[in-house]
Amino acid sequence: MIRFCLAAVILCTGAAMAGGTLEGRTVTLNVLTYDDPAQPILESRGKTVVVGSGVEFGMGPEFRHPLVDVVPVQVEIGPTRIEFSYGETEGPFLDAAFNGYVLQFAVDCALFRSVRIDQAATTMAVTLDDIRAEGGALFVNVAGRSYGRDVTLAIDFVVDACLLG
Repeated sequence: MIRFCLAAVILCTGAAMAGGTLEGRTVTLNVLTYDDPAQPILESRGKTVVVGSGVEFGMGPEFRHPLVDVVPVQVEIGPTRIEFSYGETEGPFLDAAFNGYVLQFAVDCALFRSVRIDQAATTMAVTLDDIRAEGGALFVNVAGRSYGRDVTLAIDFVVDACLLG
């Protein structure tokens, strides 16, 4: 009986450690636009938070430039999900090689094992080709897409259980 209980504890512990969470992790969000990565058209000031409950980021215009600026967005990060939603303003994102969000998590590992767009909760016309994970960074390209009150993007992840940053 004791061997069975010990084996069950080991199995349960291993299963819990198999996946991780974004909760409690330090993350910085930037908006980045470029045709040539060496010469950004726009790069917002980064904002850094620790992922908790509620909306982590509420971004809005920073540069007051009539042609290119940060589109108002709210970003909520859950344990294995990131959701983007937009306010009252509507329009298309500037079309560029990359125009979107860079979320940099403070980790020394490949944080994202897999990425999936929740089609039931997403109204923005994005595909997995628009989302790239590199180490602890996530790049979400929304170039040329439309934004507005009813536009949402929900991305689900399998997260590695690497140490919190």
